[in-house]
Amino acid sequence: MLHYDSVQTSSALAFPQLVAALETMFTAHCEVPLRHNHAITDKQGEKQGTLLLMPAWLPERWLGVKTVSIFPQNAQHNLPGLHSVYILYNAQTGKPEAIFDGDSITSRRTAAASALAARFLSRENSKTLLIVGAGRVAELLADAYLSVRQIERFIIWNQTHSKAESLAARLREKGLQAEAHQDLAGAVKEADIVSCATLSTAPLILREWLQPGTHLDLIGGFAPDMRETDDACFADTSVFVDTEEALMKAGDLLSPIEAGVFTPQQVRATLADLCRLKYSGREHADEITVFKSVGSALEDLAAAVLAYEQLNC
Repeated sequence: MLHYDSVQTSSALAFPQLVAALETMFTAHCEVPLRHNHAITDKQGEKQGTLLLMPAWLPERWLGVKTVSIFPQNAQHNLPGLHSVYILYNAQTGKPEAIFDGDSITSRRTAAASALAARFLSRENSKTLLIVGAGRVAELLADAYLSVRQIERFIIWNQTHSKAESLAARLREKGLQAEAHQDLAGAVKEADIVSCATLSTAPLILREWLQPGTHLDLIGGFAPDMRETDDACFADTSVFVDTEEALMKAGDLLSPIEAGVFTPQQVRATLADLCRLKYSGREHADEITVFKSVGSALEDLAAAVLAYEQLNC
């Protein structure tokens, strides 16, 4: 079985190719069971983290599974909040073919999925991207979005402002126009696209800040107790999800549903619907679109297959 570290895995997942691989996989007949979600508690029964098991397979071709551990308080230990491993198998024999750094697959496919959705849902002339967060996925969003839109200006906001400044500086080192803002409301009002990649458990983005034509991308919240928006962001906007599982997992959706301001039937389409051209996406320039993702094992499989093919061609 081949082993690929984070550098090797990331090098095989350039965003133009990865976005295309995700689109292809979303149109294929990929089997994706619901993920296993387990709370990890300490000796006193207090939740410390979450363990996810995410399988997917293409019949007679590829089978894969990712294990993910999410510990939000890891910043106190100077560690990322998420760690994962991905194993790719031959789906005809069950033979393990390769093991990849799952963190690289997770972060890059997550950013790529947001970029893929934005190709359908953001205005083609979008020039300003607000990145909310400064972690591993947030770091990748500039490159991901540049693969689908001609972004000219990047605004960074993070609860710890020094981290936003550091990310903006790294983007400037790449030759991009990037700046850190402390006024989140003002930054949202200036942005064509707002992409949130945080582990927040309280709303950050308010509906009253969203301007006509904005595309809001919600990446971070994957559990019922996680929030990046207020309920009103779903009351009068065009809502899309990566998969229907988002309606069962995401606090950003569960809260407005419970409050009665949004119903599951109001979801316009899934990312698979968009890729299969069952729904056209954005319908007019002033439309406010919202894309809520919780991640899919289908995306992991697409990334792992791409990495395997790139590294073994």
